[in-house]
Amino acid sequence: MPPPLHAAARFALSYRPLAAKDFDFIEALYLSTREEELALSEWPEDQKRAFLVQQHRAQHHHYQTYYPKAEWLIVERDGAAIGRLYVDIWPRELRIVDISLVPVARGQGIGEALLRDVIEWASASGKGVSIHVEKFNPARHLYQRLGFVVAEDKGVYDLMERDVPRPEVST
Repeated sequence: MPPPLHAAARFALSYRPLAAKDFDFIEALYLSTREEELALSEWPEDQKRAFLVQQHRAQHHHYQTYYPKAEWLIVERDGAAIGRLYVDIWPRELRIVDISLVPVARGQGIGEALLRDVIEWASASGKGVSIHVEKFNPARHLYQRLGFVVAEDKGVYDLMERDVPRPEVST
């Protein structure tokens, strides 16, 4: 069951399950999230693209392998795909596996609205929310503003959590 679209309703968004036909879209979306980073390299464009395609395919395989029961959602506006939201339901938390938007949909509050809806969904279930965030990802400020804190340093990433219940420790 996907998260509600309460905060995101003002953007006239909808979700639909990820389908095989969406692979080209999610690959292009992934590439768009890494363009700035690779713009600093001196690699030829075809080499950058080949690297990013390989990286996306490895990421997709990893997600499918380690989060097989996740909600794999395509975010749409007016029938057009504008992003993806992958969420796995765990006993104590909802793990945001991935959230990303196409460049023209960024910076409008859509990502924040989607996150608020995931937080609401988790809260209604008595769960917290967690996500791995790259240390230099500008979205970190958004997560912090929404109450996420660094729970664990994972090297390149930090595990950020919001209201994840801790198991009682008996003494």
